[in-house]
Amino acid sequence: MRWSPPVRSRLYTQPKNAPNVPGFRYDYAAAIFRPFSFCIMWIVFALLAALASAIVVTLTKAGVKNVDSNLAFAVQAVMILLVSWSVILGQGKLPDFSTIDRRSWIFLIVAGVITCLSSLLSFRALKLGNASQVSPLTNLTLVFSIILAGVFLKEKLNWQVLTGAAIMVVGAIIIATARE
Repeated sequence: MRWSPPVRSRLYTQPKNAPNVPGFRYDYAAAIFRPFSFCIMWIVFALLAALASAIVVTLTKAGVKNVDSNLAFAVQAVMILLVSWSVILGQGKLPDFSTIDRRSWIFLIVAGVITCLSSLLSFRALKLGNASQVSPLTNLTLVFSIILAGVFLKEKLNWQVLTGAAIMVVGAIIIATARE
């Protein structure tokens, strides 16, 4: 009896419309979960950003203990600069730099200045207060973002969003005024 290879399952065969490129392998899992991942990936990234921000607050509080808050921010700013430009270079996005229009430049520059101001204020607050009390107040950015999005970006704000924002404000105040 002659041996024949096993029948390949559908998961390992190329679809008829897949490009005929050597080394190309169609990813069925990505194709199946792509609509689902599109719906939740922003949530995953947002939660990871929140986790990273919490870690930053903790590390900053530990690092600013015996250091001037402005100097501590300057050290972190250098790292932000190095990492962000490394990502741009690694992704090959440097040529896109020249495609940024004037209006976007203005918004990005103003946002950059305000980001620096926000960080300097945050570092000073962490130098003076407890991270567990400072962080809820600095995270009222969520509430301010909701208000600014409604006013300037004309986003629709429903009762759930407004109620959630109000609960955040109350929670931040309760945590910030808690006695040790």
